[in-house]
Amino acid sequence: MKKLLVFLFLFGFQIHFGQNKTTQYYFIRHAEKADSSKNPDLSEKGLERAQEWKALFSEINFDAVYSTDFKRTMQTINPIVSENGKLLKIYNPQLVDIETFKKETMGKTILIVGHSNTIPKMVNQIIKENKYGDIAENQFGNLYIVTLIENQILSQLLHLK
Repeated sequence: MKKLLVFLFLFGFQIHFGQNKTTQYYFIRHAEKADSSKNPDLSEKGLERAQEWKALFSEINFDAVYSTDFKRTMQTINPIVSENGKLLKIYNPQLVDIETFKKETMGKTILIVGHSNTIPKMVNQIIKENKYGDIAENQFGNLYIVTLIENQILSQLLHLK
């Protein structure tokens, strides 16, 4: 039921505001990692969550999917981009110029996958507000949705299981 409500909410934004005039960003943290090493793989639970993200986003036509170049982020989005590898764009959150990023993605639907500290920071930069703090180490179900409609900025944080 939660998945259906989230889908209706996400899909409703796209229908109501139109794809051409609206920029839609979806931000998620990588799924659960197997260990605390520097570049770990996903755990079994993390691989399951990656499939859940794929199911949740299955009706959204992304123009691009941005991921950091770590195993855990790449494995999180692999199910989403597996059928269309051209969607994947590697980014370094420390090198992103947010205004350039917004111009390059204007009018598009974008998924960004990152980390507990980089995702909230990037969301805050886009919404021009210090609204979201770092994600707790044991929290992996945050979905940040940012919608830009001309001069209006809407943001929401959903906590999925």
